This record gives sequence, C-alpha cells and structure tokens, in this order.
Amino acid sequence: MKRILYSVLITALIGSSAWSQKYNGIDANMGNIFRLSDAKTRSISPENFNGAKGEGGKATTGTGAGPSRDLGQGWKVSPSVVIKSKTTYTVAEITGPGSIQHIWMTPTGNWRYSILRFYWDDETTPSVEVPVGDFFGMGWGRYSPLNSLAVCVNPGSAFNCYWPMPFRKKCRITMENINTEDMVLYYQVDYILTEVPSDAAYFHAQFNRVNPLPYKQDYTIVNNIKGRGQYVGTYIAWGVHNNGWWGEGEIKFFMDGDTNYPTICGTGTEDYFCGSYDFDTRKKNAAGVEETNYTEFSTAYSGLPQVLRGDGHYDVSQRFGLYRWHITDPIRFEKDLKVTIQALGWRDGGRYLPLQDDIASTAFWYQTEPHNPFPTLPSKDLLEVD
Repeated sequence: MKRILYSVLITALIGSSAWSQKYNGIDANMGNIFRLSDAKTRSISPENFNGAKGEGGKATTGTGAGPSRDLGQGWKVSPSVVIKSKTTYTVAEITGPGSIQHIWMTPTGNWRYSILRFYWDDETTPSVEVPVGDFFGMGWGRYSPLNSLAVCVNPGSAFNCYWPMPFRKKCRITMENINTEDMVLYYQVDYILTEVPSDAAYFHAQFNRVNPLPYKQDYTIVNNIKGRGQYVGTYIAWGVHNNGWWGEGEIKFFMDGDTNYPTICGTGTEDYFCGSYDFDTRKKNAAGVEETNYTEFSTAYSGLPQVLRGDGHYDVSQRFGLYRWHITDPIRFEKDLKVTIQALGWRDGGRYLPLQDDIASTAFWYQTEPHNPFPTLPSKDLLEVD
C-alpha cells in the first residue's frame, strides 16, 4: 500500500513540476491555450516590414496608395509588394530568440517560379528551399482545398503554414521570382520572441523533381541528411505517364547507417499516404453500373487534395497531389537519413511495371545544425509544370 501511495505521489509531483515550469509560448494548442507566457507576439507584413511594436499601418506609399488616396495614412496603403522579375525579396528578417508560429501568403504568377528560402541564425545556405506552390501542397499550380494541421490552403489561393519554426539568433525568409514577369505577394509572418529550449531542432524543407524517372530506378525524396533530428512530412506532386494504376511502389527510410535495405519499408504508395486500394470509391451510376473513381480527401495528417484528370484535349495527363505529415509519428534519426519511393504500376501477367513518371517532392524535417548544403535547385525549364 505504501508503495502504491509513493508511486501516486511521485506521478503527481512530476505532473505538478511540468505545469510549474515557465511556459515559453511556442507549443500553443488547445491543451495549454489558457497558460500565460512572457513571449512577445509580433507580425511582419507589407504594413509592418520589420514587425516593430506600434509601427503597423503607418505607410504613406505602397500598392494601395491609389485606392486609399482619399483616406490617407492608416487606410490599407501597403497591403502587398511587387517582386520584380529575376529578383529576390526579403519577406522577413527577425532577430531572436523566437519562433515562427504561422505564415499566410497569396502569391500571383506561376507558383513553381517563386522560390521560398529560410535561413536560420548565421547560416549562408538555406534550410528551406522550395517553390512556393510545393511548400504549401499545391505543386501543380492550381488551387485545391487542403485542410490539415500543418498546412491549409483556403479559397481562392490562401496559403497557410503552421509548422512551428524556432530559432535562436536570427531568421531570414526570402522569395525569389525566377519568372520573366513581375509578381504580387500579399503575406503575413506571425511569430513570437521568446526563449527557445536547448533541445529544439531547426525546421528544414527540400524540393526535388525528376521527369521522367529512369526505368527501374527508385525516386529519391531526400538524401544525404546528416545530423540528429526527425522527419515530419512528405508532399508529392505525381504526374502519371502511363495508363492504369501507378501507386504500388514502396517508400523506404534508410537511417543511421542503413545501406542496401532500410529500417522502415512501406507497403504501397497509397498506403503510405494513409489511403487504400488505389484511393478508389465504388458507386453505381444512373444506369445502375458500378464505377470506381479516385476520391479526393484532406485530413489532419494525410490527404489526396488534388486529382487533375485532364480535359481530353491538350491537358491530357493525370496528376495527383499527396501529403503525409508525421506529426504524431515522426521518423527519428541519430546520424543520417535517406528517403526513397518506388514508382510501380501493373503489366500483363500480374507483374509489376516500373514507371517513368514525373515526380516532384518536398521533404520536411527538423534537425540540429549545421545541415548539409542542398543539391542545386532545378533550372526554370526543369521546374516548369508541363
């Protein structure tokens, strides 16, 4: 009896100690939203370029100067910016410690030609380098509703990111317009200035594309991650070049010295993205004949928000956008990580067919710094959605 009472007392003390620790405001959720914190809330937008306290809405020039000319200062004078062709714009530059809590933006133009980059602390190579559409799960350059915990895409092209991104010294976010035309960007970066725990890792995201995938070759989502951390998400824009089902391939996670065979091996593409049986649903048409169809879905942790079926004219390819967030099941690694996925369909005789599809991916993970420099981003022609 004494041993039981002792265990209960220890558990209560541990719980009490956890709640008595000073809350830094980073991990905000419904379970702790009532807790007070010394964190300072700030926001950067074209109405307050550096997030300074009491400095929002003071612009006298900007993209809204014409509509606000009869109203003056404080009346939506600078709601957006124009990023000229072949130039890079600094979206945010913050001195820490702190954490980005939310990013909203709605870029015009070709979403593959607007490149997001994030730099943490004093690093000179980016920890995030991804076309803006792919970063927000819209790799095919068209709007589809996406409703998840980490990313939401709302009508008509509102990109929202909720990945927490702590940093200790500095944060710099840029957008490069590699297009031949200027673009307009509305944006808001919401962050807090607060103490960052010693075990907080840095957010990373890397883009890759291969079109077409060489015959009998696995597609590499990400390779050469070095350090300690956890893999937290995959987005893939998958363009199919063959008739028939395309998602028999297995995803593989090679970690901490794995060579020919991985520690984690999935059972199929739709299985990894938390679907089943080709993402098909069966229903009867007006004639009473059963039909199968791809079924879009979007949930907290996984989804198939985009199914582009083509119009039978010039837009003939089937294209798919899929995401899988490892929020409750991060893939933890101690030294290194490589992630691949196979492209497999079916051929006659019940045999697998290695596919040569158009596959573009974005990998999301947290890790200790420094990170390995990323491979060179594909050229504009190789980024183009074709």
